[in-house]
Amino acid sequence: MRVLALETSCDETAVAVVEINTRRILAQQVYSQFAEHAAYRGVIPELASRAHQARLPALVEACLHGAGLRVADVDAVAATVGPGLTTALAMGTSFAKTLALVADKPFLAVNHIEGHALSPLLAPDGQALAEAFLQRDAPYILMLLTGGHCQLVRVEAVGRYTLLGTTQDDAVGECFDKVGKMLDLPHPAGPAVERLAATGNPHAVALPRPRLEHPLDFSFSGLKTAVRDVIGRGDLSPADVAASFQHTVATLLADKLARALEANPTRFAVVAGGVAANACIREALETVCAARGVAFVAPPLALCTDNAAMIAYAGGLRHQYGLDTGDLGIRVVPRWAL
Repeated sequence: MRVLALETSCDETAVAVVEINTRRILAQQVYSQFAEHAAYRGVIPELASRAHQARLPALVEACLHGAGLRVADVDAVAATVGPGLTTALAMGTSFAKTLALVADKPFLAVNHIEGHALSPLLAPDGQALAEAFLQRDAPYILMLLTGGHCQLVRVEAVGRYTLLGTTQDDAVGECFDKVGKMLDLPHPAGPAVERLAATGNPHAVALPRPRLEHPLDFSFSGLKTAVRDVIGRGDLSPADVAASFQHTVATLLADKLARALEANPTRFAVVAGGVAANACIREALETVCAARGVAFVAPPLALCTDNAAMIAYAGGLRHQYGLDTGDLGIRVVPRWAL
């Protein structure tokens, strides 16, 4: 089964063709709208939707050409219908519906978070995970780290998920962005913070770690405020502030994963989402898994950020499991829990 998918939930315009049974990405195209939003140091929804509209036709054509296919050759067309920015979601969804209608193919509506949740199955080192999971033999613990979401989820089967913990305020990616702005770093701030942190002392200042009623929940608002206070003191270099902040986040996330694994024994733990591209965080999570004999799987960096390959794969799996038979009448869902 081959699925053509579009992802336009925020400021990435992405298209991909994935062969579901073999987990092969036949082709993918991504246009990151850094230039459109750089002056604002954040994403402007109207600019994002206009950029999607302008870029999608050429990206779809290039992706199909790269896969050596026509629209008529794919088995379904998928798109992210939520969660995300309403106007941005509408651009990709309407484009995908048109392709599906013209080619007489099923239209598959995909939850962006589910795409991230299943993306580790596409990882080069995820074959054992994929084989065990798809045979319903091995649920896994997912730590989802994005600009809008920070969650611990027990992934039991395609379409069946148990939320173990979630953020009570800012998502981890949002916190990276806000700290980056405080440090006057360029957009996108997450990679900029990581680059700056590499030159600093991670133990320069002890930053607070929140105590929550639910041990698997997250809170980053207090940490963000503490970083602002440290910057205001003016006695630390920006590199030391960035390094201390990143170290604190990595340590906090590692502790949450350790607690989740203790309460939910499993053979596999995975990390996904844009913040999963951070090497310091990956290393901390991998260390936790290694100490417990749990296999750690993380998608390659290109599958951590918003991409259409994960949308194609999630949509294709749902279709194969009979969870989505195709519905052109579905509307975008800006707020859509997993």
